Amino acid sequence: MMFPHASAVHRRLTRWERFKKNKRALVSLWVFGILFVLSLFAECIANDKPLLVRFKGKFYVPVFHNYSELIFDGEFDIHTDYRDPYITERIEAHGWMLKPLIWFSYDTINYALPSPAPSPPTRENIFGTDDRGRDVAARVIYGFRISVLFGLSLTIFSSLMGISLGALQGYYGGRFDLIFQRFMEVWSGMPTLFMLIILSSVVEPTFWWLLGITLLFSWMSLVGVVRAEFLRARNFEYVLAARAMGMRHSRIMFVHILPNAMTSALSYLPFILGGSITTLTSLDFLGFGLPVGSPSLGELLAQGKANLHAPWLGLASFVILGLTLSLLVFIGEGIRDAFDPRRNP
Repeated sequence: MMFPHASAVHRRLTRWERFKKNKRALVSLWVFGILFVLSLFAECIANDKPLLVRFKGKFYVPVFHNYSELIFDGEFDIHTDYRDPYITERIEAHGWMLKPLIWFSYDTINYALPSPAPSPPTRENIFGTDDRGRDVAARVIYGFRISVLFGLSLTIFSSLMGISLGALQGYYGGRFDLIFQRFMEVWSGMPTLFMLIILSSVVEPTFWWLLGITLLFSWMSLVGVVRAEFLRARNFEYVLAARAMGMRHSRIMFVHILPNAMTSALSYLPFILGGSITTLTSLDFLGFGLPVGSPSLGELLAQGKANLHAPWLGLASFVILGLTLSLLVFIGEGIRDAFDPRRNP
């Protein structure tokens, strides 16, 4: 006899095995995970500060702490510019410094370009520079991190809201369900992109402000799915028995019914994440996204549109954005197949 807990573990293992059989989804998960983890350490990959400096027998970590130029025999009590030839010469004369892979941060301007900005790819700027002389590779790395973090945050918060509201709507039904459905019909009929543009132009946008504005219109993604599952499950025998025993409604909803509803909701998450990344990119492309100067894939796309003679600007952001969305679609397909009840024993 198999206990319920053992049966649940077996089902989870079976779903994971089914997901692993989809080689495209598994490889996509690994590639996306590696890219995201590497982007979290963007400061150690692309930076205008060295990772480690040894000067006159002492070690310094400029990537985590700002040091005065006087420490390295400079002339002014200001933050050290490690790309300054004089500072570089002083450090190398009395020690060494470990540079990151890309010797530029997302806002570092290269004043020694071989041609006017935007400059084509060179050995120093492998993806070229934008119209302000900033390294495109560094901006792509930082922009990818911001896009994914924004997408993950929006996916988590919108999913929590959508699942909670869908659960309440489906569990209680009746007048509450009817009124909330009419509200959703009105709210979903609003021109979302225009509203986002209007709200973003009222105040100076920041990461959290954009997240809050976008959340106003993105929470409806999972409401319909969760509502349908709760409407179907609220009259099941085990739910009626739990009610008869006096169990709290919150426990019935989130302990007994919600795990079954999550099966269908989980398969939507990668697609919601992809849509969230696209939303931020669209706002940045139109100029209503992150503050000016922030690393952004959408801003690079806009620069590519404005500088057709510099194709590396649009291609760099297009390739990373297309790759990211493709990986998320493949992951979503794998999760959908793994949780498909017709495929589960």
